[in-house]
Amino acid sequence: MAVFRAYVALTKPAIVELLLVTTVPTMMLAAGGWPDLVTFFAVLVGGALAGGAASALNCYIDRDIDVLMKRTKRRPLPTHQISPRAVLVFGLTLAVVSVVLMALLTNWLATALTAFSIFYYDVIYTFWLKRRTPANTFWGGVCGAAPVVIGWAAVTGSIAAMGWALFAVVFFWQMPHFYALAIKYKDDYKRAGIPMLPVVRSAARVNFEIILYTVLTVASSLAAWPLGLRFGLGWIYGAAAVITGALFLGESLRLVYQSRNGGLPKPMRLFQLSITYLTVLFMAIAVDALI
Repeated sequence: MAVFRAYVALTKPAIVELLLVTTVPTMMLAAGGWPDLVTFFAVLVGGALAGGAASALNCYIDRDIDVLMKRTKRRPLPTHQISPRAVLVFGLTLAVVSVVLMALLTNWLATALTAFSIFYYDVIYTFWLKRRTPANTFWGGVCGAAPVVIGWAAVTGSIAAMGWALFAVVFFWQMPHFYALAIKYKDDYKRAGIPMLPVVRSAARVNFEIILYTVLTVASSLAAWPLGLRFGLGWIYGAAAVITGALFLGESLRLVYQSRNGGLPKPMRLFQLSITYLTVLFMAIAVDALI
């Protein structure tokens, strides 16, 4: 049972869950309600396996730095619960199964995007960008937002402007979300030699980017409203975008204000609220798609 739990931990279930929170409502909007069961099953299971594969391979690649960080040193590889070879085989197997499942049950575009997302996250982001540039969070945001367009493509076979608008919401959202986490664990990243923005840039620069990308997130969510009208997006989404957007921006401003005025920043408040923001926003999409 302990080994089973270790394998589950490698897939980072909380991240997979958040990916599906954005993917499923997007599919519902693209379909004008519930998508057909085969497509829904394929994206739900294939997407979960793809996310798990990317996370497991991330753990394999990052095993040298995970052991140095307090936040990650209890993961299965640093604690020697599973061998590196077993993790590599596990991650590659999940990746192959996810892509094959998408190929058999969806279409070429959704399948190609799924394969590209796994490759991008593990090879481009984890292996290269994460260790070399403070812009790693920005460029890494591509794979974090990819499930939105994968879900849209699986339903329609293409990606409409509305799909790209929702991609933009999730893409920009990742900067304030992960910058908050990086502020909290700044010493961890510094110890591991990872050039996260709060480690290698001034607090003023970090504060500017938090506000900038929060504004872009909220602006993207509001721009998506008129684009989504013909797909059934209505007042529930509009109200959620305005109210949750105001709360998200307010919390970002609060963190920046504390930082500038010598207070003790509480970045995890922004981190947690950002998750609530994204969840409520996409749940509103699902509700509008059904009524």
